[in-house]
Amino acid sequence: MIKKSSLFFVLLLILFTSCDKKRLFDEYQKVGDAWHKDSIASFVYEANDTVSPKHLFINIRNNKNYPFRNLFLIVEMEQPNKKIIIDTLEYEMANPDGSLLGKGITDTKENKFFYKENFVFPKVGKYYINIQQAVRKSGKIEGVELLEGITDVGLRIEKKE
Repeated sequence: MIKKSSLFFVLLLILFTSCDKKRLFDEYQKVGDAWHKDSIASFVYEANDTVSPKHLFINIRNNKNYPFRNLFLIVEMEQPNKKIIIDTLEYEMANPDGSLLGKGITDTKENKFFYKENFVFPKVGKYYINIQQAVRKSGKIEGVELLEGITDVGLRIEKKE
């Protein structure tokens, strides 16, 4: 009976992972119990295609301890020619009533946010993508030093269908 259950689980895992034909890159980094304002989630993507457009996403896993409605991020992309593109992004994390957005049936939710849509990598080579939280309390200049409720930060790159 245990062998049948294990075999079923392995087949189910293969089925779910093989159905993701759009995925070119999908990686997460844990940030602990709170995301420090100076902590940077860094990713390296090796681009080989400078013709086909791609969709780039920032994935965020958060839990019920996330205290804000929105999330502000600073995302820096360094291209192989050392050109750097910096974007300040804002994403909605909760409804007006405080209920968290995202997928998940437990207290942990997963959000998939567009970073760049229909993006064509201009050069072949390594792209360094750095993601940093930039949340501030309303009316405050200084950033939130420890952003609670964020557990993982991810980058996903997909083929455009």
